Amino acid sequence: MLCKIRTYIEKHNLLRTGDTVIVGLSGGADSMALLHVLVRLNYPCIVAHCNFRLRGDESDRDEFFTRQITDTLRLPYYSKDFDTAGYAAQQHISIEMAARELRYKWFEELRHLHKAKAIAVAHHQDDSAETILLNLIRGTGIRGLTGIRPKRDFIIRPFLETTRQEIVDWLNSQRIACRIDSSNLSDKYTRNFIRLHILPMMETFNPSVKQAIARTADHLSEVETIYLDFIEKERQRLMDKQLRISIPNLLQSVAPQTILYELLKPLGFTRLLSESVYNSLSGESGKIFYAHDSDYQILKDREFLLIIKKQSKDNTIYTIHADDSIETPIRLQTQKTEKVEDFQINKSKTVASFDFDKLTFPLTLRTWRKGDWFIPFGMKGRKKLSDYFSDQKFDCNRKEQIWLLCSDFDIIWIIGERTDDRYKIKKSTKNILSVHFFD
Repeated sequence: MLCKIRTYIEKHNLLRTGDTVIVGLSGGADSMALLHVLVRLNYPCIVAHCNFRLRGDESDRDEFFTRQITDTLRLPYYSKDFDTAGYAAQQHISIEMAARELRYKWFEELRHLHKAKAIAVAHHQDDSAETILLNLIRGTGIRGLTGIRPKRDFIIRPFLETTRQEIVDWLNSQRIACRIDSSNLSDKYTRNFIRLHILPMMETFNPSVKQAIARTADHLSEVETIYLDFIEKERQRLMDKQLRISIPNLLQSVAPQTILYELLKPLGFTRLLSESVYNSLSGESGKIFYAHDSDYQILKDREFLLIIKKQSKDNTIYTIHADDSIETPIRLQTQKTEKVEDFQINKSKTVASFDFDKLTFPLTLRTWRKGDWFIPFGMKGRKKLSDYFSDQKFDCNRKEQIWLLCSDFDIIWIIGERTDDRYKIKKSTKNILSVHFFD
């Protein structure tokens, strides 16, 4: 087995002679075998054990066991307790995902601390087969059917061509003890159900089914390389430097819907959302799509899909006085004058005039909020800003860039758009406040 793992490490360039490696040690058969193999291959190892506090005293006994083993091998040892259940609830993710995120984040911290070359984990051929079946059940794309990779960033998996039975047999031959994780015996988790029931059933039809799945994953990995190369060429053909995707050119592609998904996926768009974007291509312009966790939104124009970076909203409230020039996120200049007999209202959208004596100073400048309303110039009744934006066909990005000039709690000007009727210039007006907006 040592020879097999050494060959695998060299084949995939996982480690070089003398490289320090962080070894994740749970105490189970797989990680115990990994640690002993790497030690016997003369790699400097630093042991890292995670106590996820999910199995009570059993978790503590695992920690005690791993510490004893590490002391016997005279290796550096680190352990860390995690509030895994609390983290899962806080992040709204599964316990399994929470444990994975916490584990790898801490391993990476240790790698930096010790300037280690890699983080070794004990995934093996059976794990890869389980992952492929799990992804197949979930309806994954081609990437999910390529199995677990030998290396991802600094994480290495030297056992991926080794079966679980080979690991167990080697441990027994070397008389190396290990812990049994009771949670692995429960089939309430999907992965465990695949391990305990589905794979054994498949082995009744083909005793070498795990190796067959591994071969299929290797083939698909090569297919994925060709696929990704094609997608990159399509990206260069369809998307320009302004992040615009040509709709006519996209529709001429061999698989436009799939290509669009691959173009949008790095921006945080799901397959379902990219399908909605695709279905809009023959519709009217102006429709906007945005993903909850994405920094981008998609605007469907006539000839292009426009990828627009979301603007972060400024919630600061700025104060503005009469006869003032202030540099806020936008530049405004105010000027008070007496009304003259031949006064003419400036109809430019960058200038607004108000009855000075109706205003409460200082004025305030802010972004819009849900529930905001005003009385549009020339009208009598209230209008919600959200309705005004809809009427003017504002997209989400433009709404976030709108600023409001307010007197006390009243909106007196949607800057660059429309003023409020209550503060307009009348015959009785004596003093005027003019506000210039420098776009």
